[in-house]
Amino acid sequence: IPDSLLDSELFGHEKGAFTGALSKKRGRFERADQGTIFLDEIGEMPLSLQAKLLRALQEKEIHPLGRPAATVDVRVVAATNQDLKEKVGRGEFREDLYYRLKVVEIHLPPLRERLDDIPHLVEHFLALFNRKFNKKIKDVSNDVWTMFHHHPWPGNVRELKNTIEHAFIRCRD
Repeated sequence: IPDSLLDSELFGHEKGAFTGALSKKRGRFERADQGTIFLDEIGEMPLSLQAKLLRALQEKEIHPLGRPAATVDVRVVAATNQDLKEKVGRGEFREDLYYRLKVVEIHLPPLRERLDDIPHLVEHFLALFNRKFNKKIKDVSNDVWTMFHHHPWPGNVRELKNTIEHAFIRCRD
């Protein structure tokens, strides 16, 4: 989501609040009230929006553009591939937001460090793409298994998924 639209996407807006706001929009926080919202790549969030996010988490209150504040109760799960502590040190991520988000931290090593997960992921993606493409592929060849275990997977699980989808599109069996 472009930075210019992120505020509206997360917190919503009223019709006419800005050029192009042709209708009222409930933001993701409002729609996730009493539930969970997942914020992917939180390390990319601009500092200006981090302040609004911090307010939403601390005060359980959002401020949609052109509307009065609204109360929300949302659990936030955030993910990043960046070192947020390092970004805090460089002034690129708010320290107070960092500690507000760091209630339970889960470090997931890259796929290249957990090769034992590959067979389970391949099995899952085979089932997924068999349904999607209406095929009946049961396994991958020994050569492919060898390649999967020697590849560094810089794109992690997404790269593995896309590799298998590509094979489904290009291959018959």
